[in-house]
Amino acid sequence: MTNTDTKPGETTPDGMAPSGDSTIDQAGDETGASEGVASGDDAARRDRLAGQEVVVIEATRGWASLKLGGVWNYRGLMWFLVMRDIKVRYKQSVLGALWAVINPVFTMVIFTIFFGRMAKVSSDGLPYPIFSFAALVPWVFFASGMARSTKSLVGNKGLIKKVYFPRLVIPTAAVMAGIIDFCIAFVVLIIMMLVYGIYPSWPVLLLPFLLLLALCTSLGVGLWLSALNVQFRDIGFALPLLTQVLLFVTPIAYPSSLIENETLRSLMFLNPMAGVVEGFRWSLLGVQQESLVGFGISVLVSLAILISGLFVFRRMERVFADVA
Repeated sequence: MTNTDTKPGETTPDGMAPSGDSTIDQAGDETGASEGVASGDDAARRDRLAGQEVVVIEATRGWASLKLGGVWNYRGLMWFLVMRDIKVRYKQSVLGALWAVINPVFTMVIFTIFFGRMAKVSSDGLPYPIFSFAALVPWVFFASGMARSTKSLVGNKGLIKKVYFPRLVIPTAAVMAGIIDFCIAFVVLIIMMLVYGIYPSWPVLLLPFLLLLALCTSLGVGLWLSALNVQFRDIGFALPLLTQVLLFVTPIAYPSSLIENETLRSLMFLNPMAGVVEGFRWSLLGVQQESLVGFGISVLVSLAILISGLFVFRRMERVFADVA
């Protein structure tokens, strides 16, 4: 009977190495080869990522910083969203961009009939149609931008859940898309001024600042409402009511001079659009600015709404993808 017990390093009678050692050697070779392939893959992956920008997404706590530079880095996406909004709005529309004029023109006609002819509301010595239309042009820009930005996050929930980008881009693009409509309506306003023989003087140079003020107000209110609308869809239902209330507390159908009490007039300018509307009439039509203090109040309130809206939006941004 042959003894097959061997010690490590010995051979079997047939000259072959023991099966146990062979298994160990093969396993060791395979493990070493696997480790070599893995380390090679890691090195190749590190080489590929060496020249790329790595964005680390971390959850924020408390009041997050605004990081407005990120919005500028994604300006290409903002331009795409602006153009998409404009194209979708007028797609398969017979009248197309004329709808940018129809809204303020029809509102002007209604105001002229009921406030100018029937109620005999003062228009500061100007023809009532041009008096009201000069106020409706910035108002429609504000109201439409506020409405679009309020619904922008819910309308782009698919994009929010799939791709990372600064969420602030969405409501900002919704407001910026209204500039085209404003320009079209503004051309009609200039034509009406020429028809009525009204020519602006040097205050017209401040018109870009007034447009910027209207944009900041629209964006500030839109940031508040869009962030709240993600969690509370009641905001969308209450938006038409809010728009109507703001329409009548803004001196569009009537001049601010109609309010004789100085304190009440100053309180009216807590509505930033009151300052914008009065500023448009002053810069284009030469209407005397009744309250410089009131205009200053409108500017401060507009900035406060915008800054607070930015911080609230950033604080709530972390839950948009979960509840949108």
